[in-house]
Amino acid sequence: MLRHALRQNIVVTVSESSRISATSLVKQQSRQRYSREKLQRPSAMALAGAIAAGLFLLAALYCGTDPFNHRPMAKFPGFEVYHVELPPWSELPAARDAENRLQKAELRFVNQVQGPESITFDPLGRGPYTGVADGRILFWNGESWSDFAYTSQNRSGLCDPKPSLFSYLENEHICGRPLGLRFNKKTGDLYIADAYFGLLKVGPEGGVATPLTTEAEGVPFKFTNDLDIDEDGSIYFTDSSFNFQRRLSRYWLKGDKAGTSEVFAQLPGFPDNVRTNEKGEFWVAIHCRATRLAYLLSVYPRLSEFLLKLPIPAKMQFLLRIGGRLHAIIAKYSPEGKLLELLEDQQGKVVRAASEVEEKDGKLWIGSVLMPFIAVFTLQ
Repeated sequence: MLRHALRQNIVVTVSESSRISATSLVKQQSRQRYSREKLQRPSAMALAGAIAAGLFLLAALYCGTDPFNHRPMAKFPGFEVYHVELPPWSELPAARDAENRLQKAELRFVNQVQGPESITFDPLGRGPYTGVADGRILFWNGESWSDFAYTSQNRSGLCDPKPSLFSYLENEHICGRPLGLRFNKKTGDLYIADAYFGLLKVGPEGGVATPLTTEAEGVPFKFTNDLDIDEDGSIYFTDSSFNFQRRLSRYWLKGDKAGTSEVFAQLPGFPDNVRTNEKGEFWVAIHCRATRLAYLLSVYPRLSEFLLKLPIPAKMQFLLRIGGRLHAIIAKYSPEGKLLELLEDQQGKVVRAASEVEEKDGKLWIGSVLMPFIAVFTLQ
């Protein structure tokens, strides 16, 4: 029994010893493999770091040099970014059109007019008249469009109609770009604000417009945008700058406040033209609602300048600022600056952009410098 037990003990002992030896061998091999992996790991990490650093340097070099001129301001070396005085974000207008009523608008003249920014009717109620991207001013006679006027003295084949709205950009300075249009109700003359040719006038029969001025007090116009005419025949027009604001300002011409201006209304987005109706109320065309990013870029111009220096095309830069898609807003204000009505197409399904709103006979005629149609909304 003892011998058997001893034998068992010996067997057990020998078995345990073998197991210990095997375990030691496994541990030793694991340590060696770990050592090899430890030696290899820094090399892999170093390689990954080198690749990341290389990619970062290439990106920095690309952004810094912009070899393909993708940055939006590449053709404007003197472009500057300005600080915009805005109230706190929480104080900006937050009203919404929950029903998206602009989606009920009717699209007229699709692909017959390209970029019809301004819309007007003559003193006899005929029209509409509108300026388009190829430099013409068109007249709708109730059945078809016809050429009414031109702002360029040197039109050529370069100005012939093209399939794309943006095909005209290269030759706008030759063909002209009529933006604001207003009739003098007493004389029937049409006054025109052309982005390149300044302020012009054409008679009731149309034709080539006569230049009136391209400067004010010796200062050349940069971008003549819109105009209006008062009851006395005085003409007021705007020359746009790069200092964009998101508010309406009121400038006093007469009375105790003559020569001063004040904030008339804070706006929810980027405005364009302003038109009054017969009640003296103001319709404001707003391209798109402002986003938090647009707000930050307005109050922190250095951030905006940095973004504009990146090789991101202008279209992408614009979409970043407006939330990724075009979506028009139209607002009506009282003579005191109170918001009376807000119309939206938040998804941009029908009215994607608005440059001007003309109220006539219970309808809103909506033009856009970006769209190939005129939208018509029936007021309730």
